[in-house]
Amino acid sequence: MADMNIALSIAASGLRAQTARMKTIAENIANASSTANAPGGDPYRRKVANFGQVLDRESGISQVRMTGVSRDKAEFKLRYDPTHPGADANGYVKMPNVNTLLEAMDMREAQRAYEANLNVVESARAMLGKTIDLLRR
Repeated sequence: MADMNIALSIAASGLRAQTARMKTIAENIANASSTANAPGGDPYRRKVANFGQVLDRESGISQVRMTGVSRDKAEFKLRYDPTHPGADANGYVKMPNVNTLLEAMDMREAQRAYEANLNVVESARAMLGKTIDLLRR
């Protein structure tokens, strides 16, 4: 039974981590075209979820946790739009460093990792149910 609790605890930490990752990716996608409103200002900068292994002292189990969010240091793209309020003297507007195709691939990877952790939870639940059925006989 203790091993089952360990598996559930680890899978639950994975579910929480992937949920946080998907929220970060969703924010990136939502701001993929957010520009500065004033010339010289920076647009939205892509965020990246950082994960780490954390020891849960109560259970003694190492779990995955989102340890923070960092900003992607990639350069901003420039788009020529002299009518934009954030355009510089040459008519260029800084665009966010968000690549929506990359974000979609990251979202799909996070979704698959979430599903894998969910399958562990469902399998453990089914095993517990079968154990209870066996004990009833």
